[in-house]
Amino acid sequence: MFDAPRRWSPLAPVLAGLVAVTVAGGLAPACSPGSDASGGSSGDANACAEDCASLAATPVCDPASGTCVGCLPGGDSCGADLFCDPVTMVCVSGCSDDSECASPLLCDPTSHVCVSCVDDTQCPDGTVCSGGTCTQGCSVAAPCDGALVCCFGACVDTMSSTLHCGACDAPCPALAHAVAACNAGVCALGLCDDGFVDCNLNPDDGCEWDLATGPCACTPGDTMPCYTGPANTEGVGTCAAGVSTCQPSGSLWGPCDSQVVPLFDQCANGLDEDCDGVADNPPDADGDGYTKCEGDCCDTQADGCGNPELVNPGAFEVDANTVDDDCDGSIDNPLAACDSGLASNSSNAMEYASAIDLCKTTAENPADPSQKTWGVIQGWFYKADSTGTPAANSRAIRAGFGGGVTPLFGSSIAVLSTGYAAAQASPNNASPAYKAFQGGQDMATSGPVPSDWLAANANNFPNAPGCPDPQGGTTAHDPIQLKLRVRVPTNASSFDVSTFFYSSEYPEWVCSAFNDFFLALLDSSFVAGAGQVGNPSDKNLATYTSAAGASYPVGVNLAFGNTGLFTQCKNGSTGCGGGAIPGNTNTCAGTNQLTGTGFDVTNPPSQFANDPGWCGNSNFAGGGTGWLTTTGNVVPGEVIELRFTTWDTGDQWYDSVVLLDNFHWSVNASTPGTHQ
Repeated sequence: MFDAPRRWSPLAPVLAGLVAVTVAGGLAPACSPGSDASGGSSGDANACAEDCASLAATPVCDPASGTCVGCLPGGDSCGADLFCDPVTMVCVSGCSDDSECASPLLCDPTSHVCVSCVDDTQCPDGTVCSGGTCTQGCSVAAPCDGALVCCFGACVDTMSSTLHCGACDAPCPALAHAVAACNAGVCALGLCDDGFVDCNLNPDDGCEWDLATGPCACTPGDTMPCYTGPANTEGVGTCAAGVSTCQPSGSLWGPCDSQVVPLFDQCANGLDEDCDGVADNPPDADGDGYTKCEGDCCDTQADGCGNPELVNPGAFEVDANTVDDDCDGSIDNPLAACDSGLASNSSNAMEYASAIDLCKTTAENPADPSQKTWGVIQGWFYKADSTGTPAANSRAIRAGFGGGVTPLFGSSIAVLSTGYAAAQASPNNASPAYKAFQGGQDMATSGPVPSDWLAANANNFPNAPGCPDPQGGTTAHDPIQLKLRVRVPTNASSFDVSTFFYSSEYPEWVCSAFNDFFLALLDSSFVAGAGQVGNPSDKNLATYTSAAGASYPVGVNLAFGNTGLFTQCKNGSTGCGGGAIPGNTNTCAGTNQLTGTGFDVTNPPSQFANDPGWCGNSNFAGGGTGWLTTTGNVVPGEVIELRFTTWDTGDQWYDSVVLLDNFHWSVNASTPGTHQ
């Protein structure tokens, strides 16, 4: 087979120009693959190249376009430091591969410029390829170096960056009076502004404490030992220190937790809860002298009583106040009478205390404090000056006196006499036997009067107003004294006792020198306070107080002048005996309490010279006051002494009698003295 002959046409150059490309300001020659430059066919790929080889500017045939070009892109026809421009297909300055760049530069296939890098993989960690140069930055293909984290194209230490603390999108907040910090990936507090400090160690609120208000007290969460009990009690008994923790604010310490401070001792548990070194001794909270371990059933108002200081084993039971005053377990149960079965001629002074209804005894210093109750501690019989021994027949315990006087409480009364302590008629005919009061009995027991009372009266017997001075100096004839030492109830401010004074000096020796006396002497530490009346300065409560305010001891001369003290008598003339000042009594209210006593004997005979026996219509052997009330003030809980004494004045004749009964305590102070 033969190749077809080449055909040349006058239009060939023109046609060739239509397919030529511009080369250096002209058209590139056309060429055909498989033909040479003369129009002959070579039959292989070199034929095209032969068509353009003779052309200096376009020596290369572009098979795709059939034109002669300066070079073909991707080939090596340009030589060193040149590359084929893919648009113009002309060799221009630049690299075509890495081999044409000085190591370690690389040929950028896009710009054909020798660069440090072409992509991120060719850069060290922590850098990215930008404009052919490795610069700081990061990407997925170019991670950060070491522990840094790629955040939005930048390598960041999220362990310390305040903009990316712990994570790329975790900026630390702005803080008050402080700068923020990032520590180990956690936002923290940096430096505080001057004058501010972080007391609470909470970075969220910055430096919240203004030092102008004072320094921080402590570091939140710190602890220290603490104890708020009284000095010298820590470590004693059950008392122990606790722990105080600094408050979250850092501005103060918290409460003392788990400490044990003194409490009231409980009873009989062997523990020293009040930390005073002694177990089972609770304090006396109300100051009444008794603790709960000593039987105080109400030591504070929390125990259910309004006045705790008045409630304890030493108190007396107040009637109808709905309080267990004496802590005996029962409410409103006053003591029952204690004066039955007493021997009429008893010599035991304590039984006479029972007869007048002092129905409780106690010890001066009991070993058991709970036994320190109110009551009679001791009793004695003396002569008037608290010495010697009185006549045995001058005392008695009776179920009544004559036919008109019965006990005011209980079944007995105490009788003291300057003669024989007995009434004439039943029920008083037991021992001692009755002996007439008119004329009287010499008991042969004369002696001094109470020295303290006498000294308080300027060493003279005080006398009834308007009557002569007593005869015979300061001697007490036929005296008897019942002396009682008594502990006062802790809730008592006063006492009263019923007294009755009889005298056979009435009526003929009224307002004479023979003024028989009855004294009720009280030894007490009572001092009158605001609104109170003090006890008499001479200690004698058996007194009559005149309208002018003067006080006189109870005696027969107070029947003179219609003082009203004598009410059991016959009205009429008085003082008809020799030396007496005559008078007239009209205050007698009756004689029923004289019945059967012996003072009701009518028209008694004269016993001595100048003794008329009676006066006018007043023809009884004597008269009396009727029941009186003798009161005194005391200090709650104190120990007092009571001395009930009577004697004949001027001589040992014409006897007098004193009855005692119905002793009572009172929570209120009284007006001391003797009253109807």
